[in-house]
Amino acid sequence: MNRSTVWHPFTQHALEPPMTRIVSTEGAYLIDTDGNRILDAISSWWVITHGHRHPAIMQAIRTATEAYDQIIFAEFSHEPAETLADRLVAIAPAGLKHVFYSDSGSTCVEVAIKVALGYFYNRGEPRDRVVVMEHGYHGDTIGTMSAGERGVFKAAYEPLLFGVDRLAFPEAGREQRTLDMFEAFCRSGRVAALVIEPLVLGAGGMKIYGARVLAVLKEIAARYDCLFIADEVMTGWGRTGTMFACEQAGLSPDILCTSKGLTGGALPLAATLCSEAIFEAHLSADRRKTFFHSSSYTANPIACAAAVANLEIWRGEAVGARISSLETLHRRNLARFQGDERFANIRQVGTIAALDLVAPAGGYLADVGPRMRKLFRERGLLIRPLGNVIYLMPPYCVTAGELGQAYDAIDEVASNVLAGA
Repeated sequence: MNRSTVWHPFTQHALEPPMTRIVSTEGAYLIDTDGNRILDAISSWWVITHGHRHPAIMQAIRTATEAYDQIIFAEFSHEPAETLADRLVAIAPAGLKHVFYSDSGSTCVEVAIKVALGYFYNRGEPRDRVVVMEHGYHGDTIGTMSAGERGVFKAAYEPLLFGVDRLAFPEAGREQRTLDMFEAFCRSGRVAALVIEPLVLGAGGMKIYGARVLAVLKEIAARYDCLFIADEVMTGWGRTGTMFACEQAGLSPDILCTSKGLTGGALPLAATLCSEAIFEAHLSADRRKTFFHSSSYTANPIACAAAVANLEIWRGEAVGARISSLETLHRRNLARFQGDERFANIRQVGTIAALDLVAPAGGYLADVGPRMRKLFRERGLLIRPLGNVIYLMPPYCVTAGELGQAYDAIDEVASNVLAGA
């Protein structure tokens, strides 16, 4: 096969074999050129919720293409975007009244940060600090890289990144330290917003913390008029067991970011939801208070139609029951590893399960990650460990047998890797 001219994401091409080509997708599977069925145990980077090519979403896309392609959204609107916005507001935590569309998780968080800074600027009280949590990941644009964890991923771009204030991750038994740090930052009067992944820090290693911490962080933010930005790009759409993770803390953020599962994973689309007060701060006869942000494909009508169909699935199918069943299956399968010295920090929230392989060298760049990934692929599984962190986040259509296959592979692969195979 001729060498591909494609440059793949998060891929060191000097070390990786040629990419396997996928010719079709179905349910929980990717199907390659040789007809091999690969169980998508991570929902193709956490985007596929109901399963690949859900018939209702595919039909909505086909129907939309009969009427639409792309429409400039700065001067016009269209029915799919209007319907979707209304329905998002209806299902979102109370108080979120306006929807700004973009294209990806990174861009919707970037929008959130800009909106937060614009809110205070337009009120004549500019604040210049953003607070984040260590180990967080919010995207790969400049603003979201600034808000995320620093390290080898971002070393080349450090000159472009702005400074933020970082909270310690609320380790069990040390939660008060995190809360005290946040209050100390807020006392400066300079904090515009807290940007946080609620309940689970995804790319940072599937780090899980309690809903109470989230609730108290929101209380502190409100006390100091600091905006609370919930990055629900990964945690939304049922991944933590509820539609949005914030629901488990009983809170309404000032700004909520959603993408990934918004279209069921079928097409790229993102939305940033905000309160009435934030929208009103940008509403003025003075054009200088306009929110100056867009992309060429804002609110693509075909993607919006897919998202509307996704919401119909949530309303008309037993999605909640599938999520509950998946939670139970994870819990039962994880039980086999309790007390197993090969693993540490066995954890679960909703449909996300994770455990750490006790390997000599940990961290994202440890060789153990690629070794495990290769062994999983040989067993017909798409599982991409985060260094020594093994996690499963399958689509909700996965069966008990398929999930059991993934856990059997974790058991086998862990033994092989630790034995040096």
